[in-house]
Amino acid sequence: MSSLAAGSKRAAAVTLRVEGMACASCVARVEKAISAAPGVASAAVNLATKRASVTFSGSPDIEAVVAAIRKAGYETAIETARFNIEKLNCASCVNRAERAFKSVPGVVEANVNLAAKTGTVRFVSGATSPEALAKAASAAGYPAREIKLDAGSDSRPDEGRAEADSLFRALFLALVLTAPVFALEMGAHAIPGVHDFIMATIGMQTSRIIQFALTALVLFGPGLRFFTAGFPALWRGAPDMNALVALGSGAAFAYSTLVTFAPGLFPAGTSHVYFESAAVIVTLILLGRSLEARAKGRAGAAIERLIGLKPKTARLLRDGSVVEVPLEDVAVGDIVLVKPGEKVPVDGQVVEGSSFVDESMLTGEPRPVTKGVGANVVGGTINTTGSFSFRVAKIGADTVLAQIIRMVEEAQGAKLPIQALVDKVTAWFVPAVMAVAALTFAIWLWLGPEPSLSYALTLTVAVLIIACPCAMGLATPVSIMVGTGRAAELGVLFRKGDALQTLSNITAIALDKTGTITKGHPELTDFLVAPGFDRAEVLGLVAAVEARSEHPVAVAIVAAAERAGAARKQAVEPASKGWWPFSSRRSEANGRSAVKFAAKPGLGVEAEVEGRHVAVGADRFMAAKGVDVSAFAEAAARFGEAAKSPLYAAIDGKLAALIVVADPIAPGARQAVEALRGQGLEILMVTGDNRCAAEAIAKAVGIEKVVAEVLPEGKIEALDQLRARHRAIAFVGDGINDAPALARADVGLAIGSGTDVAIEAADVVLMSGDLAGAATAVALSRVTMRNIKQNLFWAFAYNIILIPVAAGALYPAFGVLLSPMLAAGAMAFSSVFVVTNALRLRRFAPPLRGGASAEGARSLAPAE
Repeated sequence: MSSLAAGSKRAAAVTLRVEGMACASCVARVEKAISAAPGVASAAVNLATKRASVTFSGSPDIEAVVAAIRKAGYETAIETARFNIEKLNCASCVNRAERAFKSVPGVVEANVNLAAKTGTVRFVSGATSPEALAKAASAAGYPAREIKLDAGSDSRPDEGRAEADSLFRALFLALVLTAPVFALEMGAHAIPGVHDFIMATIGMQTSRIIQFALTALVLFGPGLRFFTAGFPALWRGAPDMNALVALGSGAAFAYSTLVTFAPGLFPAGTSHVYFESAAVIVTLILLGRSLEARAKGRAGAAIERLIGLKPKTARLLRDGSVVEVPLEDVAVGDIVLVKPGEKVPVDGQVVEGSSFVDESMLTGEPRPVTKGVGANVVGGTINTTGSFSFRVAKIGADTVLAQIIRMVEEAQGAKLPIQALVDKVTAWFVPAVMAVAALTFAIWLWLGPEPSLSYALTLTVAVLIIACPCAMGLATPVSIMVGTGRAAELGVLFRKGDALQTLSNITAIALDKTGTITKGHPELTDFLVAPGFDRAEVLGLVAAVEARSEHPVAVAIVAAAERAGAARKQAVEPASKGWWPFSSRRSEANGRSAVKFAAKPGLGVEAEVEGRHVAVGADRFMAAKGVDVSAFAEAAARFGEAAKSPLYAAIDGKLAALIVVADPIAPGARQAVEALRGQGLEILMVTGDNRCAAEAIAKAVGIEKVVAEVLPEGKIEALDQLRARHRAIAFVGDGINDAPALARADVGLAIGSGTDVAIEAADVVLMSGDLAGAATAVALSRVTMRNIKQNLFWAFAYNIILIPVAAGALYPAFGVLLSPMLAAGAMAFSSVFVVTNALRLRRFAPPLRGGASAEGARSLAPAE
């Protein structure tokens, strides 16, 4: 929990929500614990409202109270609020906005994202409110408004486009006004004929007055935004990028204005004007911000596309007729009709009809998925062929699409550990630049050549303008935005932002078997019939018996029989009931009565079908029935070594068939393992299955190390042993029993088709439902982190090298000075470079697409 500055805790009383209280004794314990915390004057706990009112004798120390509550065995609820924040321009703004949030008592953590212009704040429930947090940020100069959970982010793309359009209009006007100023001043210096023409027509003084008027229109028209934001920040003692631009261009304009209208105030030889510098500075910085805004818009394109997936209306079936209503009017339980080519409006379950639905927005895979009665459909997916109706199950913020958007936004708004260095530097960067600028002015005024005042002013302006905390502030968040957005397009959702950096550092990965490497459900793989029996007849009789069972193996056998077209017949009650061990149940099928299906747990099932006794089960079951299975002994042994389960069928006491069932290896599992190994990872299979089956599966997909026959706690022990040899490890799983391991690993990756518990415990969700997503996640995390490091190197190197150059460090040795106009161009270019470099992540190609190798995934080749 981040510390809260003591000096900022002004409230005398705070109300906290306390979880876990059940009786009056709990109330007494919590009150006693809180009262013992430092600085607490009194405490009153209400069991009904689960709230504690704490009065402090001095500045409230919320952390001490929270620690005391937890030590007593209870918890304080933590809430999360997200905000849109205005007037964020550079890394210094980010730091000040975060400090404003953290100054509110009860705040646990605050992260502000410069690229997305959003903030995420975690706070103790009851200690403060989103309204108070927004007020604190607004008071610090950064107007904030809460993003409501159920409101989504529909307005974000529009706001981004509006900002970009506004900047473009300002740039166009500034360019039109600046061009004559530049031509009058620089043209006169560069081309003798232009100078002679100006002197012969309007004269030097008139030229300067024209420049003054046009530059004033630039600075106080399109450039006014820098002054209205920069000077208030300067008065608050919190200068930002706007302050640097306002000081630099303002100083050049003010000096030139005095030279124009009061030249007698200056020594001979110093009456030069710099109107063109002030105008060009503003124009170039507007150009940089315009390009940056458009590039950032492309960086957030993934979120915009996700939002665009949500349809505006839905067709409801009401009173026998179809009514088209706004999406906001759809309620849980409504019946919605979806026609070919339409988007599924919300989540639900099919009640009539069938179709193929394109779920690529979820999984990243373009293959349409069959949907029939009982199947779940997700809002935002596209119906391709048939029509169907479904009953609405989830609406608004509860839909899968809304949750995906929320997860991507949270990941994009996260602050990675690598950002800590940037935060430390940018905390003092702008004040340091202003100090360097002041020192530059003093040195050049004292030691510079004549006219020293002109040199001092020019280089001071250059220092103020060339410094770029924008590039430093954008280096990390814009890469996160593009990287996590591209991941979402490929079916990889980073639930926790820091997982992006941690995953890039892993050197080993542990994989669950069932549902991760294998499909997770058994299938009939082989069906061998004994001599004298007909394959179709035996399969039909066996399926008729297994149809009465809900065991996964039975389901697999029945499904195979249906695919093969074998007749499915119901088991009927035998003539003799004496051996029937289970209670009967009756049903009608094909005009016959069917009753009394018998199952022997762990052994098999038996029944009579059309007067024939059919038994299906393991070799132990056959032995108990006196059926000799030696005819299939060799084949059964061979299948067992291949991690398949051999079962037997007997008809009227005679061995009829060998039934082989297995949980097949998932398509592409071997290629995914090879891709992970190609990225330098040690791979371990961890499973609760028996060792023989586990080793057979591991051998089939190319995994050498196996930990088998372990319970959930055994998986944790295996991870701990693996971590002893590696700096960071990941775990991939899908089941409830995988949740502890997913939480214990440095990064947990949950198969999206798995259980909700597993997904909640994971850091990354693989919506594609297969292991290939893990290879994609690792490759993308590494590419993204490399991109972030490139951006940070550029941002720091740019400032470290060019600020001294702007201050005149090269002049004594090489006679080189940097014009303020070139400084403005370089500053604008630095931010655009960082954003453009991050946009290369949009071309990331996953390692298993189109035969690409894992090594190929490390490049930024265009995706297919």
